[in-house]
Amino acid sequence: MGSNYWMFVDNSENSVITREKGYKIFGMSAKYKRRAQRMHAKDRVIFFDRNRKCWTASATITSDYFEDESPIWMPSDQPKEFKFRIELKPNYVLEETEYIDGLQLGPSLEYVKRWAPEDWPLAFWDRIHLIPSRDFKLIEDEMKRAKKKRN
Repeated sequence: MGSNYWMFVDNSENSVITREKGYKIFGMSAKYKRRAQRMHAKDRVIFFDRNRKCWTASATITSDYFEDESPIWMPSDQPKEFKFRIELKPNYVLEETEYIDGLQLGPSLEYVKRWAPEDWPLAFWDRIHLIPSRDFKLIEDEMKRAKKKRN
């Protein structure tokens, strides 16, 4: 396992694009450059769809960050919004019916304890989060369980 555990939060439109790309690449704006610089191979990532309030996949980072302004995500006329990128290897990719409900699992996470109980969804407002390994493992265990049900 990597030394850092990240949660990437996106709107539904860009979540679909990342899914179509096979969860093999993720882009960040200049606002997140310092966090991108902290990301290294073997760090782990979990994806959260902000609009649907659910986790959709987990992955392992396979590269240090690099810069690329080719348009992938929306709005496509602002490629600099996503120019700091990392490459990924997907670990668990859930079908839409298997997505992990954030409203069910979210309030129990250690990461959201800093917010008032009624405001915990605000913990996921920003795009890039460094989360405790315990939270990451809890969410990924739910993904494993969802995948086992399917098989």
